[in-house]
Amino acid sequence: MADDANRAEKIRCDACPVMCYIAEGRAGACDRYANRAGELVRLDALTIVERTIEAGKATVPFLGNDATWDGDLVLAKRPFLTAIGAGTTYPDYKPAPFIVSQDVDGVDMITVVTEGIFSYCGVKVKIDTDRHIGEERAIVRANGEAVGHVMTAEYGSKMLSLGGVDHLTGGSKTEGRETCNALLCLCNKEAVELTVDDGAALVVQAGRPPIINGQVEQLMRVGCGSATIGMFAMQWQPHVDEVIVVDDHITGVLTEHEAGKQLGMRPAGIRVRGRRSTPGRYFQVAEPGTGWGGTDIEDPLVLISKIDPKAAWPGLRLLMVSTTGEQWAYFLLDDDLVPQPAPLTPALEASVTRIAENCEPALCSVLFMGGAGGSLRSGVTENPVGLTKSVKAALTAVTCGGAETYVWPGGGITVMVDVLNMPENAFGYVPTPALVAPIEFTMTRQDYGALGGHVEHIRSIGGVLEENVRTLKSRG
Repeated sequence: MADDANRAEKIRCDACPVMCYIAEGRAGACDRYANRAGELVRLDALTIVERTIEAGKATVPFLGNDATWDGDLVLAKRPFLTAIGAGTTYPDYKPAPFIVSQDVDGVDMITVVTEGIFSYCGVKVKIDTDRHIGEERAIVRANGEAVGHVMTAEYGSKMLSLGGVDHLTGGSKTEGRETCNALLCLCNKEAVELTVDDGAALVVQAGRPPIINGQVEQLMRVGCGSATIGMFAMQWQPHVDEVIVVDDHITGVLTEHEAGKQLGMRPAGIRVRGRRSTPGRYFQVAEPGTGWGGTDIEDPLVLISKIDPKAAWPGLRLLMVSTTGEQWAYFLLDDDLVPQPAPLTPALEASVTRIAENCEPALCSVLFMGGAGGSLRSGVTENPVGLTKSVKAALTAVTCGGAETYVWPGGGITVMVDVLNMPENAFGYVPTPALVAPIEFTMTRQDYGALGGHVEHIRSIGGVLEENVRTLKSRG
């Protein structure tokens, strides 16, 4: 009886599976819904992105002195209703929180918005660096809990896959909470500290340089060792007899490389460790690490396995450089054909500087990825598969917080979006734990009716422009 009496003073929130009982003046576990005078209210303001020329973008009056044209390109002044702060439809027996109508160039367009609760979700993190952060498939941890793993590396970048149901709900409660918190912070563009088993300590933040083992990464490599040879061979040829570009993937040796042969360079007789792929291109010259070119090498001379006295000569000029130009060394062979350090010549210094100039800044990129092919569709239509078919037929556009998404082929509605294109604090969570992400579906009224939409719940855009609506300037 005591429990019943206590609960009677509270209201129950049905915005997510946690189904909190919320006392008067208090918020639920997610901090997104509260009890105000016995009424369940949202605490996040519904957000609208204003596509306006006031965002700072210049317009070009291509219609000359036509007085009827006001400079509005592609309907740039049209406000766009996002799902941020819209609330959810869980448990999906009811229509989406906002189904709005808006006249767009004489066409009645419908936008359906909801904050989707995503258990089947995660982030893909791209870290621009050559440095070794851990083996592929190595576990990535936040505060000691497994939250994801290292994926296959891409050109000049390391990749992480974080989140997913195995970590959110398939492990311990602590693992789930840490996973959800890491995803939430990354999606909201905050810095997150991660560690990789038998690998590096990372600080990752969307749009910021990665910090690897306490060192801020500066540059993304210009190319692999072989590519670097190709790009700079003509600049090196008059000033040096051999160049070795140290790279964890492919280490290049100029006079063996096809570029050196085409330039008529004399073979230098300097052999490097590793497995030769093709002439002048070597795999596995060292272990991966945080040294030269993503290897564990600190002294580049350890790469040299042999100097052939039949080919090399005293005074031979040898440049060794990494793929970012951040590490370099210059040597002259003495009478015993032993490399001796020498000052870098101005011409070679300029070439090394040019390598660095051609490297792009190292950044972290975070893409949210979630599947909206489940019951979330019921908030849009009485016939959920109709929405899927409409999206696949390109009749319905899918956005997240107003940002363009990539919709994966195949079944369901699996979307991916760059969080940097989304408004601040666009993501939330529920204690399930799961991530809450905004998602919008936009189509013509005719198409909305055809897919079985909740047309009786359509209201005008003007009807949702309340005083507490948050408005943002569009970035584009």
